Amino acid sequence: MLIGEVARRSGVSARMLRHYESLGLVRPTGRNEAGYREYSSEDIRRIFHIESLRSLGLSLREVGRALDDPGFTPSELVDDLISRTRERIAAETELLTRLRRIGAAEPTGWEDVLRIVALLQALGSESAGKRQHAALSSAEEVSAPVEALVEAALSETDPNVAGTLRWALARSGEGVVALLAEGLGSPVAEVRKRAVQSVAEIAGDSATALLRDALTNSDVVVRRCAALALGARGVAGAVPTLIDMIVEGANDVDAADALSALAADPALADQIATGLVGRLAKGGVESSARRRLTQALADIPGVTTSRALADLSNDDDRAVALTATYLLTLRGTQ
Repeated sequence: MLIGEVARRSGVSARMLRHYESLGLVRPTGRNEAGYREYSSEDIRRIFHIESLRSLGLSLREVGRALDDPGFTPSELVDDLISRTRERIAAETELLTRLRRIGAAEPTGWEDVLRIVALLQALGSESAGKRQHAALSSAEEVSAPVEALVEAALSETDPNVAGTLRWALARSGEGVVALLAEGLGSPVAEVRKRAVQSVAEIAGDSATALLRDALTNSDVVVRRCAALALGARGVAGAVPTLIDMIVEGANDVDAADALSALAADPALADQIATGLVGRLAKGGVESSARRRLTQALADIPGVTTSRALADLSNDDDRAVALTATYLLTLRGTQ
């Protein structure tokens, strides 16, 4: 079969067939009287083998080795192809993500595109200083894609840069809340923590609603961070978690401050006092926890607190009794 007929039947161009011949991949069995190449059925079968292996991503050198090396084992090469394919997919996915983010920023000209590209590169820099500068620039100089800011905030390990990124996200508005909600569902604890810290600094109803949902998160760190933020926003639903934090000695001072702020609402003051007293009355609470609960009553106004402190001034735990007596004295002088 002549080269033109082979090209037509195989779908491989005559030029490529000549290239294969020059590389020694497939040589025509012979030539006819006019000197034209003639391919045998075995030659054509080899051509199809070459094309099949190329479809897997093998280079022509690898194809030649696969077909001609009797000691060749395909498993190692297939594993290498899998690894290379994954790397290529990752690179293409990263490129697609970057293009989507540039498009989302709606650049009006190439100068905008170049500034956004520079910002994205800086956010991924190994230098903490460059990342921090990029976070600052995102709010001051360039309209940064919020997805890129969220991704940077959720992965940032430097506390100073992380704080700047949270500030930048807070300036971006409530549109970032849905993206941060995905971070709260991450299997990585640090990502969940960064997500709730970022939401805590965003004002508005959608952020507050997400923080309310976070009170039931399986991650105790997320629950505690959400409770502190909600306490500052006057949300009564945070009270049980804040009391738990005092009992457990986890950011107990901040939790007590949050309860004090909530107690400024007369409707909540008695609820908070009742909650603290209820935990004091429970059995199995350690002495140190009872002292923290007593101290937390200090800034809770109302009759319920005063009565509780009067009872606690006679507590069997001397430290608790002294603390309650001191707090009663302060309340009497106010």
